[in-house]
Parts: sequence; structure tokens; C-alpha cells
Amino acid sequence: MTLPERVLLHYEVEQFLYAEAAMLDARRYRDWLALLAEDIHYWMPIRRTVMNADLDMEWTQPGEMAYFDDDRALLEIRVKKLEAGSAWSEDPPSRSRHFVSNVRILDVADDEITVEAAFHLYRSRLNTEESNWFGRRVDVLRRAGESFLIARRSLFLDQTLILSTNMSTIF
Repeated sequence: MTLPERVLLHYEVEQFLYAEAAMLDARRYRDWLALLAEDIHYWMPIRRTVMNADLDMEWTQPGEMAYFDDDRALLEIRVKKLEAGSAWSEDPPSRSRHFVSNVRILDVADDEITVEAAFHLYRSRLNTEESNWFGRRVDVLRRAGESFLIARRSLFLDQTLILSTNMSTIF
């Protein structure tokens, strides 16, 4: 790719990620579902505190325990629960702010782009609950016309201890 092509692609990817964050903050979950590929894999492994000699065991692996290990059907069920008000942890609904930064394109192969970004998800609920999650994520975006679909999302939290009462917010 030429430099102007790389700059344009980076801009398109950032704008897509920022628009997605705004959708989630506005609780436009149906619109968010439209951004997901049919074969989406949405995964957040569990992080463990380990010694230097055991760093290869810091994260659970695919197929092991995870905070999220969802396909499209599970994500659709989560959205239906949020919309129906049957998710007790989201009634009244949380207020969230998704921050995405340090966006880097790691690979471009055919119609898929692998992107790494830092994230901060702030959530407040009721009058006293506040949660903050920080981390990095690796997304595989698939070209879909003039935009993208999210084919894979892997979320890696910086913290090992989750102080929140629940994790019902979509990352």
C-alpha cells in the first residue's frame, strides 16, 4: 500500500471504531449488531497474576474459561435481554462511555484488517455504582462495501481483579 492509502485506511478504521463506541454509549444495540459479521467471535480471556517464569499462563486460552466467549447468537441474546428490560443488572440502564485510542493496523490481508487499540470503558449505574475497565483489544475487521464488519474481537483487560458487581455492558 502507498502511504496515502495507508493513511486513508487508518482514518476509515478509526472513524468506524469511534462510531461503534458512540452507538454503544447511546444504547443503539440493534445498530451495533448490524456491525457484526455472521461468524463473529467475541472473546475476553481471564487474566491471572503470575510470576515472570509463568507469563505464558497469564491469559486463559481459547476453549478455557473466559469472561466472554460469544458467537453472534449469544450476542443477539444479550441484546434482546438489554432491550426487554429482563437483565436486572441493566434496569435501570447503565450509563457508559467507550474510549478507543492508540489505534494501530497490524495486518491487512485480502478483505480483513487486524487492528489493535487501547480501550477505557467507564460505566455508572444507579447513584453509587461506578466501574472502569482498561485494556487492549485486537479486532479483525472485514470489508463490507464502504465500511467494515467486526469478524473477531479479543479483549484483554489490564486488571486481574474485577471490582464491578457485573459485566453486563458490551465492550
